[in-house]
Amino acid sequence: MKQRSSGVLMHMSSIPSDYGIGTMGKESYKFVDFLKKSGQSYWQLLPLCPPDENGSSYSSYSTFAGNICFIDFDLLEEDGYLKKSDYDSINWGIDESNVDFDKVNSNRINVLKIAYRNWIKTNRKRIADFVKENKWADDYAMFMTLFLFNDRKCWWDWEDKYKLRDEKALSEFKKEHEDDVNFWLFTQIVFSDQWNLLKKYANKQGVGFIGDIPIYVAGNSSDVWTNPDDFCLDKDMKPIKVAGCPPDAFAKDGQLWGNPIYNWKKMKKENYTWWCDRLRAYRNMYDVVRIDHFRGFDSYYSIDASEETAKNGEWVKGPGIELFKVIKDELGEIDIIAEDLGYITDSVRELIETTGFPGMKILEQAFDPREESDFMPHNYNSNVVVYVGTHDNDTALGWFNSVDLETQELCKEYLNIGLFEGVNWGLIRGSMASVAKLSVTQMQDFLGLGSEARMNVPGTVGINWKWRMKKGAATDKLAEKIYHMTKMYGRI
Repeated sequence: MKQRSSGVLMHMSSIPSDYGIGTMGKESYKFVDFLKKSGQSYWQLLPLCPPDENGSSYSSYSTFAGNICFIDFDLLEEDGYLKKSDYDSINWGIDESNVDFDKVNSNRINVLKIAYRNWIKTNRKRIADFVKENKWADDYAMFMTLFLFNDRKCWWDWEDKYKLRDEKALSEFKKEHEDDVNFWLFTQIVFSDQWNLLKKYANKQGVGFIGDIPIYVAGNSSDVWTNPDDFCLDKDMKPIKVAGCPPDAFAKDGQLWGNPIYNWKKMKKENYTWWCDRLRAYRNMYDVVRIDHFRGFDSYYSIDASEETAKNGEWVKGPGIELFKVIKDELGEIDIIAEDLGYITDSVRELIETTGFPGMKILEQAFDPREESDFMPHNYNSNVVVYVGTHDNDTALGWFNSVDLETQELCKEYLNIGLFEGVNWGLIRGSMASVAKLSVTQMQDFLGLGSEARMNVPGTVGINWKWRMKKGAATDKLAEKIYHMTKMYGRI
């Protein structure tokens, strides 16, 4: 990771598009150009893997696969696999500032099936080559085909022969549904092609990608279906223990995430092969990897799967530094950001210090009139990444307008924010001016947007992940303003 640099956090879904959701097409290339003009070194994304039905990529059908909604139709049209008439008259949603996931998800699959029928005529050999290079791909394609064949039931509710992965049954199913399996492989080949072209372009412009990897995977995923022994499951293949967070000031019942807990003893016996494969894939895809909920490697909060809240969980010792020694031996050095937010103990701090990975600071959480916070910039060391706010926080203006008067006054006084400058720019300046190695700002804050542009409210469903930037919002004037501040604080 570059010393003294800065970047912008904006998910691919938020890129402007005529087709309901951001893609890896021309608008993403324009955004890379905007980042270069702004003097930014990084574009940070949320996970690019397939999201759940609520749009959350932190609960995905596969940690290795790419979100097919980010495949660009115009690029497929240029390659001769689609016609404009196949997709330009479809209703993708009426609000250009929000994703309509219902319309986007169903309509995009229909259009991609048209492209697949044209693509498969001349590219059948690519399927075998792709599967050979990406060992997860065939399992993912089989999982998605079986998932839809079983009316979207969780895999542990499938017939035993499919649930328990009977080789003969799976082989017969694959022969009977070869076209469906190949369709899902096609989506991953095209996703990979389009992503690699975009990354190559961005890197050439001096812009690197920061990818996001959730510590846990979804129970209803090809990852768990393919590797059930790596997780704490019962004889019916349902989770015994699930992940979450204990009660705190933000959630009186805690957070019950529901992800199955890893069988760390089994993983250790296999020299953490699954984790090495996972990080190898992310290292090849991104320039820097942010690991969400890093503290779970030191100790994790385990909740009985029968519980309805996270109140009655317990802390259990995780793999610790041993896992990262193995990863380093197997993969060499990887640029990793450790998301060390929440309940942090001395042993968590020791783990992060031993790995040498930079931790995170959130400026919006710094200004507590009752006590001094570790998130105050004068308490930073250089080996941290500072965010005004992350995807789990409100925008800068939304946060400021929601806190009490004392917090507002402390923020304004500490950062010396004037009326002319504006709160969002004052917070951005505080982040940029700090000693942190890397400063990352949500695009919403550069645009001066309020709570209507918030990406996620933890513990809620159905209202998140929807915000989209309007076309033309990333102007040359804004780029010039960002560049000036970035240069002033030595982050070019």
